[in-house]
Amino acid sequence: MADPITESYLQEALVERLNATKVEVDDISGGCGQAFKATIVSPQFVGLNTLKRHRLVNAALKEEIARIHAWTMTCLTPEQYDAR
Repeated sequence: MADPITESYLQEALVERLNATKVEVDDISGGCGQAFKATIVSPQFVGLNTLKRHRLVNAALKEEIARIHAWTMTCLTPEQYDAR
């Protein structure tokens, strides 16, 4: 059986695969590693609408997302994050 997916694993994967400058991942499943909420900041999102950003993340985490129950994300460019 594969290792459980953790917040830190997802954070590292997103930084590596999307050149994310900031990633916040929260396990919202009560600790069982089956539901996650993420805020992802990456320059790769510049010029992309929300749907295209989500598709980019889903493609980057295809194998991981297939193993968890729920995945919610907010995708921002560095400029959008700084303006928050």
